[in-house]
Amino acid sequence: MIHRLAWVSWVGGTLVVLSTTRNPLYLALTLACIAAVGMRVRSESWAGPASVSPLRFGLVVISLSTLFNALTVHIGRIVLFRLPAWLPLLGGPITLEALVYGFLNGVALTGIFAAFTVLNQALPVRSLVRLVPRAFHQVAVVMSIAVTYVPTTLRQFQQIREAQAIRGHRTRGLRDWIPLFVPLLIGGLERALQLAEAMIARGFASSGERGHDTLTRLVIAQGLLVLLIGWLLRLVWNQRILGLALMLAGSGLVLAALWVIGRRVPHTDYRPEPWTGRDWAVVLGAAVAVAPFLLPLPGLGRETIFYYPYPALTLPGFDPIIGIAILGLTVPALLSRKPSVVSDHQRKLEKLSSDPL
Repeated sequence: MIHRLAWVSWVGGTLVVLSTTRNPLYLALTLACIAAVGMRVRSESWAGPASVSPLRFGLVVISLSTLFNALTVHIGRIVLFRLPAWLPLLGGPITLEALVYGFLNGVALTGIFAAFTVLNQALPVRSLVRLVPRAFHQVAVVMSIAVTYVPTTLRQFQQIREAQAIRGHRTRGLRDWIPLFVPLLIGGLERALQLAEAMIARGFASSGERGHDTLTRLVIAQGLLVLLIGWLLRLVWNQRILGLALMLAGSGLVLAALWVIGRRVPHTDYRPEPWTGRDWAVVLGAAVAVAPFLLPLPGLGRETIFYYPYPALTLPGFDPIIGIAILGLTVPALLSRKPSVVSDHQRKLEKLSSDPL
């Protein structure tokens, strides 16, 4: 199994690529890499399919993005038709260039959604919760409760709906939803009370826990202030080197303070996740994919990254080296997993480990 931090690096690599370029060739190649990894994850994971598939999400988002950009951006040489000028914001020429750029923005959003869908299917709930720093352990507990209660509530709603259907209930109007929502609300309150009693019995957020001292809070405040000053120097006063140095220093102070706070929180790994060579391969593949987009490497056609269809639509360029680098995102799909026989008992334990307390 790939480590959760390696999956985070893979998702970060896809976000960098999809948010940096609008070249349709690079976007299509990135989507192909995400699809390959998603197919491999679905074949190895026992988790069910996503509630909203990336294909359905893409059909809706790409259509809305294309339509919105075409109706609000009236720039381009190829005019398809014109709307009356008296229409606020919408009046003016509808151009092919605006349609194309809106389509590319929708494709990028679809890729981002697909990448997070793969992450959600690749990692169980406990691994996703463990991504929260130990300094925010109470937030992690709340997140785990919220995430695991959603499928529980959906299952209870389905059971209530089937029970009411057996009794002859039919939903024809708003009043017919009351027999469904009232039992659901009562059941949710009962589960909340049981969970609160269980957490109190286990001493969660008890008065015996010591708060963080004033020095640590002061370091966090100073780090945020230094980070803000560096950001203003870099953005407003064009002091790039000094601003970047202050931003790095402020971020370092905040991360160090959070690390110190996290060390004070008792922590036990019941299921440790070792870092293996697979994880290094995934991180290396993500680093190779984002390197042409972040670093001014010599010999690369970085001008092909910044594709812009305005004012006239042109064919996108393609650098083979950048295309090969993007293929580094397929490393999770290429890693072979050792065949293992997972019994039904182990699957049930895996499912129970993600249920609330």
